[in-house]
Amino acid sequence: MTTFSALIRGAAISGFIGVAAGAFGAHGLKNHVDPALLPIWHTAVLYQLIHTLAILMLVGLAAHINESALRWTGRLFAAGIVIFSGSLYVLVLTNVKWLGAVTPIGGLCFLAGWLCLALAASSKTGR
Repeated sequence: MTTFSALIRGAAISGFIGVAAGAFGAHGLKNHVDPALLPIWHTAVLYQLIHTLAILMLVGLAAHINESALRWTGRLFAAGIVIFSGSLYVLVLTNVKWLGAVTPIGGLCFLAGWLCLALAASSKTGR
């Protein structure tokens, strides 16, 4: 599987899950979890969907950045989605508070992905 098709497939799956999670949070959770936890769910969905679009953006930037940077940026964004959003989803569904300590690791993955993209911008000029 090429880097492009892997990024597109991963983003498509993440986008599907993000939209489904958003709908579930808006319609299915309000009677089942503490209402104070709903903004946490919303944050998880927001970051997942933003970084899903960022992964798709990488495909469009492929002519301007090297493939290694493209892969690493995509991996870091994907890891951030799983760790950041995933830990928040599980926290809301289980009310296990220590999962909040895992969430910043996902945030660091997002930051590292954006830094990797910024550094990659100077490593290859557009065609």
